[in-house]
Amino acid sequence: MERVLSVISGNGGARKTQIMYQAYLSYKLLTRYLNDVLKAGLVVCDSENCFRLTPKGEKFLARFSEYHRSREVVEKNLDHVEDQKLLLQEMCPNNKAVDVASKTGEKDGA
Repeated sequence: MERVLSVISGNGGARKTQIMYQAYLSYKLLTRYLNDVLKAGLVVCDSENCFRLTPKGEKFLARFSEYHRSREVVEKNLDHVEDQKLLLQEMCPNNKAVDVASKTGEKDGA
């Protein structure tokens, strides 16, 4: 759905064919997504069959972009934490304390 809104936003409005090609969608998916965004009030279709973002659609797209950026940061941090865990486990291959502490959230100062 984000791709559909982005195409519409980036062009100041778009017709079905333009959205379908630029968002890399089949006609079936395009129809489904357009119905969803129309029902949600994120886009409107004018008399020339051109879809345009509503103020709600613009706000949604901006918030989605913010969410997406935040999610990427969190995923990167989680990858780093997992890498650190693996390094610790490699340092103590026969010691299950590292694995148990990571699962229970316990911290051992020893």
